[in-house]
Amino acid sequence: MVTQKIPMDNDLKGIAQGLTVRGKGILASDESTGTIGKRLEKSGLENTEEVRRAYRENFYTADIGSSISGAILFKETLYQHSSDDLPFVTCLSDRGVLPGIKVDQGLVPLPGSNSETSTRGLETLESECRQYRRQGARFTKWRAALKVADGLPSEAAIQRNAEELAEYAAIAQACDLMPIVEPEILIDGDYSLQRSAEVSQRVLQACVAQLWRRPVDLEATLLKPMMVMPGADASKRASKEEVSIATLDTMRRSVPPAIPGIMFLSGGLSEEESTQYLNAINVLAKEQNNNPWALSFSFGRALQASVLKLWTEEESGRVPAGAAKEMAQALAAANAAAAKGEFQGPHPSITSAAGTLRETFRGWRTDVAS
Repeated sequence: MVTQKIPMDNDLKGIAQGLTVRGKGILASDESTGTIGKRLEKSGLENTEEVRRAYRENFYTADIGSSISGAILFKETLYQHSSDDLPFVTCLSDRGVLPGIKVDQGLVPLPGSNSETSTRGLETLESECRQYRRQGARFTKWRAALKVADGLPSEAAIQRNAEELAEYAAIAQACDLMPIVEPEILIDGDYSLQRSAEVSQRVLQACVAQLWRRPVDLEATLLKPMMVMPGADASKRASKEEVSIATLDTMRRSVPPAIPGIMFLSGGLSEEESTQYLNAINVLAKEQNNNPWALSFSFGRALQASVLKLWTEEESGRVPAGAAKEMAQALAAANAAAAKGEFQGPHPSITSAAGTLRETFRGWRTDVAS
């Protein structure tokens, strides 16, 4: 645990500014071996360290530097090399992409709750952060997950996760790593757009309050929330315009201007939906001209579904070599345009909504790896 006062490190502020450069976003490629393994196996591939390494090389050696400012890696990947024996950290840095690292150890049940969770990993976080910094990581990410249902999320779950996110952020900054704080509102369920806005506001305000109390340097911290939208099973869908209005209204009520960037997660949306929603948010933000933050992306599945499909076909010889890497570049460019409110289409993805990488539940279950 960190007891000393957190240094207000201008270098960490510089990392935050570098990650929020206009027209760039963050590639979230930090899936655990279990999570990425299920996706690989579903595509007919083995879940081995070499297959995982080869798949991720499509992203880290692609020409993504004009669209991607940072990439979040899993701990295994941080130590891996490209096929020509360059460390992935070097591959990214050579392209102007800052390497980051996921530092939480997954979700665990919150005692006494109705299937709610907290996040594990604080006990060993400081020593691990110092090791990751030596390996070349410059920023970190920690995910909490909040379930929306009748009476959920509970106040106890909101406060517990907010406290853990703030403690993580303080430890990361003390170890010379810039933290990304991710309080994910799970998309599962049939809740409405209004309910999503109410829950998001409660969760974000609790997180910000705990960041202040720790204290964490907000100018050296980024936020990674879900866009405000109905649950995936809601009978009434929302237009991209309705999502953009609800999202910006909620962010204004909850996020102080000291935080330089809001990097939205895709949360199970299709590749095209993620881009269109992000674009709508930035179009509206430009029209209103009163938003103090960068409004960009930290997408995982929404930057990977088509890439994985093409790479699987590459491995079987059905498409030319390099097709997956070209798709990684195209998806990054589409979302970079959306981060400026300038996406025109057509979208480069080749997967339908039914073919996304969305898992039906992203909380905690006894039958899945964290």
